[in-house]
Amino acid sequence: MKALALDFDGVISDSAPEAFGVAVRTFREEFPECGFGADAEEDAELFRRFLEIMPLGNRAEDFGVALAAIDSDTPLPDQAAYDAFYETLERVRLRAFHKRFYRVRNAWSQADPGGWLAKIQPYPGIGDWLRRRSGDVRLAVATAKDRHSVALLLERYGIGELFGEGFIHDKETGVSKRAHIEAIAARAGCAVSEVTFIDDKVNHLIDVAEIGAHCLLAGWGYNGEREFAVAREAGFQVLSLADLDRQLFGD
Repeated sequence: MKALALDFDGVISDSAPEAFGVAVRTFREEFPECGFGADAEEDAELFRRFLEIMPLGNRAEDFGVALAAIDSDTPLPDQAAYDAFYETLERVRLRAFHKRFYRVRNAWSQADPGGWLAKIQPYPGIGDWLRRRSGDVRLAVATAKDRHSVALLLERYGIGELFGEGFIHDKETGVSKRAHIEAIAARAGCAVSEVTFIDDKVNHLIDVAEIGAHCLLAGWGYNGEREFAVAREAGFQVLSLADLDRQLFGD
């Protein structure tokens, strides 16, 4: 392994509390008929149910789908149920939710930067582990999040210096993680097969594995046994944050 590429949200950063807060604010504005009250952001049970559905989506609009399912008390036990429910929702409203989500996030980050940043913490231990292994492999980020926010948060986590110039790739690099990994390999001067990629989405792993990178699923964060089973069936190892040295470096 010459380069280790990590997704940001769900791998380095536990951004679920922030995504939930923004999603609830957006949903109450875009779907005023919903049953969520002003204190919904502090509802632990609502957050738990949101987290259960969260791995089934990929985009900001999917947060709206999750909240719509909870609001209508529609169970979404698997991807097929999620996809079927998604088809029942109006595309116009989902697109409006998607656009408003980013406006609400930006407004929050501008009006209360401290409160906003407090909702986006690194996973316990990930920073220390990355610092310890940074001399063994080239570290990189492959994310759909914007580069500016990622760089800001990495600095806040105290690990910004671990990712060299040109090793943070966001949506500007390309629409897929495959483009990110190809760019990282080129920047590192190695073959794609010498890049290890950790993500929290099995569909991203499947796409990147097709070009020869070594792909693994993060076993911490938002995923549960449902996602672990899908990953293993597809041939991907599920990582443990407590066992990364052995799983990735054999020690």
